[in-house]
Order: sequence, then C-alpha cells, then structure tokens
Amino acid sequence: MKNKLMILASCVLLLCATGCKKDKNKKDDNTPISNSETLVGKVSAPTWTASSDYDYNSSMTAVVRIDLAEQFPDRASDFELTGNDVLAAFIDGQCVGVSKPEEGLFFLFITEPVTTGSNRQVTLRYYSAHYKNLFEAADVFPFENDARQGTVTEPFVPELKVVD
Repeated sequence: MKNKLMILASCVLLLCATGCKKDKNKKDDNTPISNSETLVGKVSAPTWTASSDYDYNSSMTAVVRIDLAEQFPDRASDFELTGNDVLAAFIDGQCVGVSKPEEGLFFLFITEPVTTGSNRQVTLRYYSAHYKNLFEAADVFPFENDARQGTVTEPFVPELKVVD
C-alpha cells in the first residue's frame, strides 16, 4: 500500500510540474495567441493554378521578393524560403498567375481574366511551407497590359499579413 501511495504522489507531483509550465500558445493573461502573432499555422499547401479562361493578349509581369524575417524580425528570425513556397496573383478572386521561388525571387506572369471589369487590382497571396501558413499582401497594384511590377535588381516587396 505504501508503494502505491508513493507512486500516486509522484504522479501528482509530475502532473503539477508539467501543468504549471507556461503554455507557449497562451499570452500572460491566458488568452490564446493568434496565428498572426506566431506566424505558424497548420495550412496545407494550396493547389493554386492559373485559370485557362484568360486573355493572352493582356498580360504583365511581377518580380517579387518575400522575406518574412525582414518584415517580422521578432517572430520570423528563423524564416526560410523553400522550393515548396508558392506565390499567386489574383484578380477579383480568380488566380491569374502562380510562381515558385527561383534564386530568392518569384517571377510571376500575370494574365488578365476575360471576365474582369475596369477596376482590375492584383492581389498577391503567399504560402510559406516553413510556417505552414497563408499570407496576403496588404498592397494591391493595378493590372496594366505589358507593365511590370518590380525588377530583378529592384523587386516588389509586399507587406504581408496572415490570412485568418
């Protein structure tokens, strides 16, 4: 009986010790930390594909650099751009360009969907395989035929936010 009590007491102490550790998914006031604060998510890689219903006569290019460590130095110091990351361009919710990183940059060929109206704004969405999370650019830019957004020497660097 004495051995059973000692084992039970050891288990209780162990449970108390592990239960008393600070939960790294909670703030000091016990509220959960949102993904936008940790950048880490559980999002599967998207299967973005550019629509086949677009006007080949109207297109533009974008050269984009993503660096979460630069934008979020306190939360993304371990950021890595990997070959599984994806950047996509959208107009009116329709995917119009997809790119994987090449030498630290994304090279997007953006085509205009046939169904767009006069307000053709391009929105960028980024999937980080490192953080398993989706981000959206706060900056949009207009779709303009034969235009380019960014260059190899001066790439477009969008401000990103976590998609909740």
